[in-house]
Amino acid sequence: MSRKLVSFDWAIKKLLRSKTNFGILEGFLSELLFSDVKIVAILESESDRGHRDNKQNQVDIKVEDSSGQLILIEVQYSREQDYLFRILFSAAKCLTDHMDKGARYSEVSKIISISILYFDFCAGDDYIYHGTTEFYGLHNRHKLELNKEQKQLFDCEKVADIFPEHYIINVKNFDDIAKDPLDEWIYFLKNEEVKEEFHAKGLLEAKEKLDILKLSPTEKAAYDAHIHELRREASLYQSSFELGEIKGIEQGIEQGIEQGIEQERLAQQDLRHQEKVEQAKTMHKNGLNVEQIALFTDLSVEELTRVLG
Repeated sequence: MSRKLVSFDWAIKKLLRSKTNFGILEGFLSELLFSDVKIVAILESESDRGHRDNKQNQVDIKVEDSSGQLILIEVQYSREQDYLFRILFSAAKCLTDHMDKGARYSEVSKIISISILYFDFCAGDDYIYHGTTEFYGLHNRHKLELNKEQKQLFDCEKVADIFPEHYIINVKNFDDIAKDPLDEWIYFLKNEEVKEEFHAKGLLEAKEKLDILKLSPTEKAAYDAHIHELRREASLYQSSFELGEIKGIEQGIEQGIEQGIEQERLAQQDLRHQEKVEQAKTMHKNGLNVEQIALFTDLSVEELTRVLG
């Protein structure tokens, strides 16, 4: 039986930022993008700054590859109705953040946004979606193409190469049958394990380095608290969603849906903060100091000092 591994969202927040672990992330990106991706650097992402509920705090990890592309990766467990707008915002903000003053528009970085979702999302039944930008004539339906000079100037072959691309991986829709190397990665994302017969790029390294049993005591305590928080959030979502349905019946379907969504948003926001506080208390009991707890929970040292006494 395959050994359980660290969840991918935990890994990209805490482990895959190290250059010694780039091979894992490079393997995943190479299989998804059907290209040999080499990481140059892990860049500061929005989630590194301040509280996670801040509107700018969206991206779990931001990567620059050897071709200059910026790759955004986010793992999301909590259900969000406006998630499509969220990934649009993140890509647009990343583009402007990396545009130097005085630079030509042709120097805009290529953005690839990858969302790994663990909740029911939209109405599609596939488990991987890819979105690009293309232009078609209203009358002849011909696709707009770059001319020869533009291809040389922009160093790309088609219009879609200029605009951000979006990949949405709906993990819940995967049937656990791995038919190719990319499916092997999706299996790992869903089940947190790598089968003996898997050979996708980066997976063998992931199997070795993301072994839960190889975490340090500090990492293990923080990881256990993280998993506990995810389960609590899932439970709260179920409860708040059912409450919203009940209120919708009592107050009218349309009004009830709006209030249910707003109550869900406020409840999840409050729970995330309370769960981080409970997580901090658990980690404190396990011997972690305030600075270590702040690193793993994103709570400020001042608040932790006040809460933990």
